[in-house]
Amino acid sequence: MALLFLGSIGFTEILVLVLIVLLVFGAKKIPELMKSFGKGVKSFKEGVNGIEEDLNTDSPKKDASSAKGSSGKDSSTEEGTAGK
Repeated sequence: MALLFLGSIGFTEILVLVLIVLLVFGAKKIPELMKSFGKGVKSFKEGVNGIEEDLNTDSPKKDASSAKGSSGKDSSTEEGTAGK
């Protein structure tokens, strides 16, 4: 596992980081932190999916409304010129 800014990180370095996190937050607080982190990620994904769905459903509506609008203008223009 070689990350650009970390270089080559080994098992002992990961173990040391885990021990430091345990000492700082305590064993009881870590599951609560991970639970809230998971809820945040889930909420973010739902928001992104909701935006994608809105964009996908709005596109056909705009195309259909613009087609109806242009056909409506053509018919009213034809009626206006036919009356003259």
